[in-house]
Amino acid sequence: MALRRGGAAAARAAVGSQPPEHVVRIPWALRQRLEKRRKERRPGEAAVPSGKLLLRSRRPELSQPRWQIVGRWERPRLVSAGWKHREACGDYFQLEPSQKAAPALKAPPAPQGQSFAEMGLQPALLTALQSLEVGRPTAVQRLAIPTLLRGRSALCAAETGSGKTLAYLLPLLDRLLARPEKEEEEKKAAAPRGLVVVPSRELAAQVGAVAAALCRPAGLRVRGLTGGGAAGGLRRQLRAPGVAVLLGTPGALRDALRRRFLTLGRLRWMVLDEADTLMDESFAAPIEEILAHAPLTAGAPGPAGPREERTQVVVVGATFPAGLSQVLGRFVDMGCFTSLATQGLHRLPPHVQQKFIRLKGQDKLPELLQLLKDHPAAGGAVIIFCNSASTVNWLGYILDDHKIKHLRLQGQMSAVARAGIFASFLKGDVSVLVCTDLASRGLDTSSVQLVVNYDFPDTLQDYLHRVGRVGRVGSKTPGAVVSFVTHRWDVDLVRKIETAARKRTGLPGMDCSVNEHPPKAD
Repeated sequence: MALRRGGAAAARAAVGSQPPEHVVRIPWALRQRLEKRRKERRPGEAAVPSGKLLLRSRRPELSQPRWQIVGRWERPRLVSAGWKHREACGDYFQLEPSQKAAPALKAPPAPQGQSFAEMGLQPALLTALQSLEVGRPTAVQRLAIPTLLRGRSALCAAETGSGKTLAYLLPLLDRLLARPEKEEEEKKAAAPRGLVVVPSRELAAQVGAVAAALCRPAGLRVRGLTGGGAAGGLRRQLRAPGVAVLLGTPGALRDALRRRFLTLGRLRWMVLDEADTLMDESFAAPIEEILAHAPLTAGAPGPAGPREERTQVVVVGATFPAGLSQVLGRFVDMGCFTSLATQGLHRLPPHVQQKFIRLKGQDKLPELLQLLKDHPAAGGAVIIFCNSASTVNWLGYILDDHKIKHLRLQGQMSAVARAGIFASFLKGDVSVLVCTDLASRGLDTSSVQLVVNYDFPDTLQDYLHRVGRVGRVGSKTPGAVVSFVTHRWDVDLVRKIETAARKRTGLPGMDCSVNEHPPKAD
């Protein structure tokens, strides 16, 4: 018999206290969480953003799509807002790549689209570039080469991995070739016309290899100078006659000057590469002594007499430290410097995936081992950054126990132990490198596809340099970075990074010395 309208209700009433056969109950705790999330949503805000994401969160409602624009004075909702609480452990967010190629390779506007040949470089240098398989210039090279060819001293700032080495070597070598000097008899002291100061022996070897390749067709001699040995070692390194270009670390250069194995009286140009590291307390005294020996003081006779133009000074870096202008101003006229900075300076690389994971300290090692296990053998090299030499050594022992082949690099190693470690890593003999920030400055790591910040860096500058080990000019893939966030002070830096990413702005507190000095002279 068909039930009339309301018949079902009457039937249930007749049954009395018997419950329905199929009842779905939502747990009280889940109802509370859902209600809390509903109240936290802004009016008209969707729970899961649509479209491609700029920032992907473990909590979908905090993800940010690419199309969403956060105003300059607007305070965005941060994933890391509550990360100082223990209950946040296990949370994460990820910055998604917004473009495929590095900003340095972006096609330039028509007026800046000149090639190396159109810049007027010497034929010998163009031949060397062909042998190095270097095609069109990058953004920093288009910006710096024409200015440096005119003999201007400059502060050259560009993002990591953008081709700064060629940006300063090409114009300065071109100036040496344009003014050849007769070879003199071998003297007791080497007297180079070009000097490149770098903070580490690994970077000296790398820049030296590039300089040697550029100088070979031109017939210029390049020499490297690194310390860590006896005085006889310094003398042997400088023994070659007619050295035109010298590359050295601050300590070795100071020792050579003090022992009179080296003189800077004929210097025509000087480069301070990785300026933020060179201006560190550990290098301050040697750098000032080197500057004092060079013919830089305004009004003093130059290498060829009173009418000779002053030594050209180029300061290079991805980040510049505060107080740089004050230190240089004691030796050079900062009013004659020009500033060269790319648009991507002090910004997070938009082509590199960056993941931040909030973890307890005891969970870092299992997370790292799982990352290495999941990383494919053909997935490129891996760099693991630690904040101290002791952590590098401890982590190395753990990786040994797990049969993970790796190399270690940290500043407390002897010169003999450090020799060849980074070169072996670059050759691909071993695909995992555990290191301190010694390996984060300037080194060409085009084969690296994964960077792990086992210890979160102490500063935003250090973070930018570490991220710059992947997605470099010449890299086959942009790569990825994974950062473990453990301490409360780490969270403060992560919040600044997340805010800059959401607002698409540069990292805060980075624009200091680039604009400190007086306006450039005409």
